[in-house]
Amino acid sequence: MGKINIDHLQSWQGQSETRDDLIATFPANALAATLDRDESYETGDPLPLLWHWLHFLPIHKLSDCGYDGHAKLGTFLPPVPLPRRMWAGSRLNFHAPIKIGANARRHSSVRSVTHKSGRSGDLVFVTVVHEVIEDRSICVSEVQDIVYRALPSPDAPIPTPKQAPQFSDFSRTIHPDPILLFRYSALTFNGHRIHYDHPFCTSTEGYDGIVVHGPLLATLMMDLLRRQYPDTDVAQFEFRALAPVFDNQCFTVHGKLVKDHKIELWIARQDGALAMQGTATIKSDFQ
Repeated sequence: MGKINIDHLQSWQGQSETRDDLIATFPANALAATLDRDESYETGDPLPLLWHWLHFLPIHKLSDCGYDGHAKLGTFLPPVPLPRRMWAGSRLNFHAPIKIGANARRHSSVRSVTHKSGRSGDLVFVTVVHEVIEDRSICVSEVQDIVYRALPSPDAPIPTPKQAPQFSDFSRTIHPDPILLFRYSALTFNGHRIHYDHPFCTSTEGYDGIVVHGPLLATLMMDLLRRQYPDTDVAQFEFRALAPVFDNQCFTVHGKLVKDHKIELWIARQDGALAMQGTATIKSDFQ
């Protein structure tokens, strides 16, 4: 792996793209079925929060895929020469509902590209800003953090993840079977091999199993909140991915009420590790 040319990568700062999409009923109904929800959606219904990730998807030819199934970099996102990439977290503001059946637009821009070097090697952080617009009004604004890193050396010590909190107000256990992961990959047109190719995950990438999608984990946190408080109006949601979750062990999604109209949400692995943590801010009192 050559030296990171951060000046070259930072020339992507300010790069932007716009995607238009019809917020169709099928993706919402397909995700509802995938999450074992009973409702169905029709034109005019509000799209559940975070489900906009099923839309505005980049479509690239099979010949344009990299070795890992992702699209090759160097168009909208910078060509970071590090093999592992991860959706490290997002900070979202919900301004107005996205309506199913409407034509919407997502405008995206690269805010920053930064480089760090530590005990685990080179890290490159790319921050992208998204705005989902419907009827000329911003419905969702999102700041997304993407991290790129080198493969760990075979003799590198395995980091000890932080342990998840012991107590929550409500929770749900999820068994990440291959059908769940396949459906979410299909609904998001995600060809990344870490989500379905076991030999690639364990032999090439050095993971313990097939990796559960970060945005799926975040969606399950928000889904838990909606199951507990179906009519609660969420103003903001932020989350960070802290440790990978694999298909060979169940995990639990947790929620806890805290002060100032906030709900803490987190994902705990079966071994007790804290895999993801987030906070939802509510517009009014809990319902």
